[in-house]
Amino acid sequence: MARRGGSAGRSGRGGPADRSRGGASGRPGRGGSERPGPGLLEERVVGGLHPVRELLRSEQHLTRILVATNRDPAAVLDEILALAAERDVPIDRVERAALDQRSEGLVHQGVLALAPPYPHVSLDEVLERITARSEPALLVALDGVTDPHNLGSIARTAEAVGAHALLVPERRSAGVTPTAEKSAAGALAHLPVVEVTNLVRTLAQLHERGVWSLGLDGDAEGELGDHPLVTEPCVLVIGAEGGGLSRLVRERCDAVVRLPMVGRVASLNASVAAGVALYELLRHRR
Repeated sequence: MARRGGSAGRSGRGGPADRSRGGASGRPGRGGSERPGPGLLEERVVGGLHPVRELLRSEQHLTRILVATNRDPAAVLDEILALAAERDVPIDRVERAALDQRSEGLVHQGVLALAPPYPHVSLDEVLERITARSEPALLVALDGVTDPHNLGSIARTAEAVGAHALLVPERRSAGVTPTAEKSAAGALAHLPVVEVTNLVRTLAQLHERGVWSLGLDGDAEGELGDHPLVTEPCVLVIGAEGGGLSRLVRERCDAVVRLPMVGRVASLNASVAAGVALYELLRHRR
């Protein structure tokens, strides 16, 4: 994902007002890796102590909490039970085998939450919220990231640094699955997620609305920390592990930058590279 490199990156196109061809959709999609099939869209399963607690802390709707009868006491579990009571969410005590069957292999730690399908938001909603907060936009877009563990880990860091939303293509991309929510450790209960039909068009739309796109690519000439756009409203674009940014997305980015690499290892995992880059952006914005 973040490799040593040498091919030319771009420093910027005009000002953010010169190229837009259509918009982005925030509607839930169906295609993509690890997406639930139509028969599973009626109910969402969230497993693990921290994801369930954060779901209860958020404004998202839950239908029921399932707790294993042999689940050991824990402070986080006590908090879950208290939050569920406060929100009038039913709690069922069930055998662990029932949780195993419901979670289909997810490490659930003896706790599952049942909820409606994940509530994606539109890009317009996200931009309106950013405007209302009078903050420079910080978005994260995924380009071909198909591993739900990576999606969850990136979402966790994005939420930690105060990013405003995660942009995920409808197709050929990981979605918000139980695995992704577990890897995010609850971050996806708070971080808005926008599903877009075409990432290239979405970047163009953001450009028109004053949000610059910074593509992370190990072959770029310039380093992220040295680029003048790091303090501007921007969307950080993370490419697929191994393949990096797709050609059209790379061409659409206002700048392509890399992370410094001085050791012998030639690349970083996509989620690790995203984490380093996000904290570099945060450092420049504080």
